[in-house]
Amino acid sequence: MFSLSNPCAVISSSPHIFLRPRNRPFPRSPTQFPIFRPFITKIKATIDEKEQKPPSPVIVEEDDEVQPVPSKEVEESIKLLKKAAKTRKVAATEILSALRLIEKAKLDPSKFCETLGGSESPGRTWMLIFTSQKGLKSGKYFPITAVQRFDAAAKRIENGVYLGPLGCLTFEGRFSWKKRILAFDFEVIRIKIGPFNPFEININNETTEPTTKNPFFIWFYIDEEIAVARGRSGGTAFWCRCRRL
Repeated sequence: MFSLSNPCAVISSSPHIFLRPRNRPFPRSPTQFPIFRPFITKIKATIDEKEQKPPSPVIVEEDDEVQPVPSKEVEESIKLLKKAAKTRKVAATEILSALRLIEKAKLDPSKFCETLGGSESPGRTWMLIFTSQKGLKSGKYFPITAVQRFDAAAKRIENGVYLGPLGCLTFEGRFSWKKRILAFDFEVIRIKIGPFNPFEININNETTEPTTKNPFFIWFYIDEEIAVARGRSGGTAFWCRCRRL
């Protein structure tokens, strides 16, 4: 399953929150993105850390009851995640505790899809900040720039890994939404190298709606600044809102 990331970001006070790497202006074009950790030879933008063996399935629970308003404890956890997105100095153990509280809260997901993907195309973009292993046993800040775009109007999803002047790799496809579960299926890979135009590879011609047999996210919290979800194989992560690349 493929997902996203980024280093630290600064949270704005505007109605539409955009986050950026600390002490760095937004690039004028995707090719001006800085190169992150050039010694990394294998790119994997997913909220699941292991790939040595097939993931065990996550039990998808239907919500019988939801909490309409976050408790004070959950609000403090949300603030902590926003601080982590801004500074990248919050300890991993504190982030894991915050994620546990948010997962258990079962907040009302009725506005999640629109908040995540906007009301019109091309949707909204989010950078992956932190990923954890199944069961929230351990986690870390995601080390490279990965961005995920959700388009709620067109039910489209795009994941991208950006390596500055070296280029980028993106996957695009469709998604379905039910309550708090977003299932997706990629159709196209785009590869861009240096200043050259990207080329596309079709990987899927299926037209059926994605289900939980496909990769999926279970969303626990989404507002204008951050989003928290668990992937199909059990890893939990959180994203921050960012500018479109």
